[in-house]
Amino acid sequence: MTERPFLAPFKGIVRTRPPWWMLRQAGRYLPEYREVRSRSKDFLDLCFTPELAAEVTLQPIRRFGMDAAIVFSDILVIPHALGQSVSFLQGEGPKLEPIALERLESAGAGERLAPVYETIRRVRAALPDETALIGFAGSPWTVATYMIEGGSSRDFAKIKQLAVSDPLTFARLIDRVVIATSDYLRRQVEAGVDALQLFESWGGVLSEPMFRQWVIEPTRRIVDDIRTTYPAIPIIGFPRAAGALIAAYAAETGVDAINLDPTVPVAWAKTAMESKVLQGNLDPMVLVAGGQALDDEVRRILDGFADRPFVFNLGHGIVPETPPDHVAHVAELLRERG
Repeated sequence: MTERPFLAPFKGIVRTRPPWWMLRQAGRYLPEYREVRSRSKDFLDLCFTPELAAEVTLQPIRRFGMDAAIVFSDILVIPHALGQSVSFLQGEGPKLEPIALERLESAGAGERLAPVYETIRRVRAALPDETALIGFAGSPWTVATYMIEGGSSRDFAKIKQLAVSDPLTFARLIDRVVIATSDYLRRQVEAGVDALQLFESWGGVLSEPMFRQWVIEPTRRIVDDIRTTYPAIPIIGFPRAAGALIAAYAAETGVDAINLDPTVPVAWAKTAMESKVLQGNLDPMVLVAGGQALDDEVRRILDGFADRPFVFNLGHGIVPETPPDHVAHVAELLRERG
């Protein structure tokens, strides 16, 4: 098999030019994505139509030549697979029907996600041999926030109150999500992904005890479960905005790598997570701005992590207003490194 540069850091290899990809690299900033999106009836239809989902997964690779593609899907396919109604309203974000724990349908959840596995098979067959493919899922706490709040939230009041006032009921929900997520990720590996990423977008809203209970422990369970079948698959964790608790997450969950958000200092990350592959952490708004600020920030990050296994990436997802030329410029800056 052709060597895949993206996997080198997970083998302890340091490259002059680190491998790279970008969070949400297939998306609304690309005109070719918007054209494909216009052919689907809604966002979930796009996620569950393998022909279209595979096409948008491949688009940034064709245009920019990243070292890894990430399968086009969404973290909320898990609640959908469990039987909770999920919709995406234009300009409003995701909307989920009120949850009834006893009505969640664990049986058959994996089969409902079969289109994602077909997308993975199609993408793997179409990718250049040297390009890795990443599968992903939302971490249980983050997925549960949408399930309880009914969508995005500013204060996470409903889910925090449930977790504190009725921890047994909340633990049952987390258990359901852990089991469904573990199965989902295993099946992605079976379908052909080379690595996995867990997105913990909202763990940073929790106190340390709650972070350990509802972020670290469920994540550890998923990682342990995957390791029983696929001990060598690289797993990346992204505990966004978790501050100093990122170090505990890295040490206790068993993930191989940590995706850093833009607020994490390079020197601290290198010391606090010495044994982990690090990934990140360009600010997406700097990518929008471009110019000398973008050049300086890319070079600062590359220089800061030059002495260790590292994957260049963003510290959060690409935003729709990003000029594609700025992504192409980042690719050029990386090529200058060799």
